[in-house]
Amino acid sequence: MKRLFGTTLLALAATTVLVAGCSSNSDTDTTTTTTGSASSDQITGDLTVFAAASLKATFTKLGEQFEADHPGTDVAFNFAGSSDLVAQLTQGAPADVFASADAANMTKAVDAGLVDGSPTNFATNTLAIVTPPGNPKSIASFADLAAPGNQVVVCAPQVPCGAATKKVEDATGVDIAPVSEESSVTDVLGKVTTGQADAGLVYVTDAAGAGDAVVTVDFPESATVVNTYPIASLKSAQNPAAAQAFVELVTGPVGQQVLADAGFAAP
Repeated sequence: MKRLFGTTLLALAATTVLVAGCSSNSDTDTTTTTTGSASSDQITGDLTVFAAASLKATFTKLGEQFEADHPGTDVAFNFAGSSDLVAQLTQGAPADVFASADAANMTKAVDAGLVDGSPTNFATNTLAIVTPPGNPKSIASFADLAAPGNQVVVCAPQVPCGAATKKVEDATGVDIAPVSEESSVTDVLGKVTTGQADAGLVYVTDAAGAGDAVVTVDFPESATVVNTYPIASLKSAQNPAAAQAFVELVTGPVGQQVLADAGFAAP
């Protein structure tokens, strides 16, 4: 309804400008320019985005781009594990947009009646092993994570990166006995970078973003488990026009390039 209402206003604005243009002998180019400016000015105000923790770097950059494209907007993010975000939303937490690190948690949001329209897939991601600098335990494969004495950290099963880890375990027959299960992929990364673990399983994008703080160990089995990221505006959005515009930014050429630069693959 909000988009339809906005379109009606735009049409009325265009008609008004056209009539005024005819009475003052203004040309068509002037009418088009004025209408475009009015449309851009409609996107203002606060925007709240709930997004998977693995999207922090890319979405922060896109939030800055959004504010630059739409002066008068202020984007606030809540980054956490996708399952935690869904729980917050179902309990009434206010948000305009939700971006999940897997389809399962987005489906929960849809089934709860939180999503406006249909979610759009915008990226994919796979797992990688990270170790502290120097890889002290010489971990070279997924199977090495199950070796006695290796202190390994993973995501909790309900978190997308944890669900992906379990799928790789099932596919390979390797059973990891983690020393801890974290609520987000960034928590796993933090355990490794601070020396609290010999290895952790994170997304390739998180490993790349950590730079020299970790050693990345790719493993072929990761290709069998691909996480797809969907995004959607929410029915409870206080700023539906801005929500739709942000979704379009993420799924459009600019957003896709930012995601690709960070190591995400296309949906």
